[in-house]
Amino acid sequence: LPDGVNISKEARSAISRAASVFVLYATSCANNFAMKGKRKTLNAGDVLSAMEEMEFQRFVAPLKESLEVYRREQKGKKEARRDKDKKADSEEQDKSREEENDDDDERMEEEEQNEEEEVDN
Repeated sequence: LPDGVNISKEARSAISRAASVFVLYATSCANNFAMKGKRKTLNAGDVLSAMEEMEFQRFVAPLKESLEVYRREQKGKKEARRDKDKKADSEEQDKSREEENDDDDERMEEEEQNEEEEVDN
């Protein structure tokens, strides 16, 4: 909205109700597409098809663009998480190897002490 525009509480309420009705109608239409596909879960394709059926074709292109941006972001997050997990696993393996080496060193020292004690006896 341009600067200096005020909206009354009644207008805000009316816009809110209209948005709710729109979302419910869009969900109902998308649900019909899911049911035709013998699915219980709505997907992005169902929503896009519902927009076309509701004659809101002008929203389809921006919604597809937003969906692609969202998917790229999610893919990036997933890859970052995977890389972080790999790094953590690698560090954990390094620690485990260090601990094994420490244990081996301790065993070798004990064996050397035992051998020295046997020689002394």
